[in-house]
Amino acid sequence: MKQGCLLLADSHMNMLGGIRGLLEPFFETIMMVTDEKSLLEAAEKVRPDLIVVDLSMHVSREINVARRLGKSFPGMKFIILSIHDEPVAVEECLEAGAAGFVLKRMADTDLVPAVEAVMKGETYVSSTRYLQRSIRPAA
Repeated sequence: MKQGCLLLADSHMNMLGGIRGLLEPFFETIMMVTDEKSLLEAAEKVRPDLIVVDLSMHVSREINVARRLGKSFPGMKFIILSIHDEPVAVEECLEAGAAGFVLKRMADTDLVPAVEAVMKGETYVSSTRYLQRSIRPAA
């Protein structure tokens, strides 16, 4: 059964298209944005069921997009996509309110399970040995 609305945010249209292709079977509506202003406006107006956003998306008022979303939309579910696999990046995003963290290089195998987990209220982190060794399980 399809979920409601998904908001995708990445500054690269090619990446957005690939993510959309992976997740289209699971959502009734998918919106795509390529900048902070559009992301914040869409999140405010549409109140999507889930946001999937690139950690590298530039934001003006916070250190990273996870902190911006966590402060602006507490309780809204979002998954961070990133090329960064440092445990400190993952921990910071989860502490800021992200429900999931998926490495871009693993998006083809990890993004669908991440979405399924997050939509059930669980937390998901890409399953690399490096990250799993360093990340504490969610309480």
